[in-house]
Amino acid sequence: MLSGSPKNGAEIMDEIEAMSQGWWRPSPGSVYPLLDELVQEGMISKRDDGRYEVTQKGKEGMDWPFGTQFKRAPSVEGMVSEMSGYVSYLEDLGRTGGAKLDPYRSRLKDISDRLDRLLK
Repeated sequence: MLSGSPKNGAEIMDEIEAMSQGWWRPSPGSVYPLLDELVQEGMISKRDDGRYEVTQKGKEGMDWPFGTQFKRAPSVEGMVSEMSGYVSYLEDLGRTGGAKLDPYRSRLKDISDRLDRLLK
């Protein structure tokens, strides 16, 4: 999906949903950790505008017929990574259409407060 043009995580999720004719929309908790992993592996890079683009290493990797395997362990590390993905998704929504977040601002604030208390 990134070989055509740079996209942020929300745009990638929208494109997948459109490609499946609305039958499937991946969750932010699966998309953003995958994007983070691809950045760490040097396959894609994240631009200043929040969009991801394929690196030269990634372009070379697209020619490999077997693809890449990704594993996610059910651990605290995995949960934190998934939460980070959701936050990245919300950040993208805030940049591209903040009004979508308006109905959830109170709940998001409550979650933020709970996390703050947890970390004290």
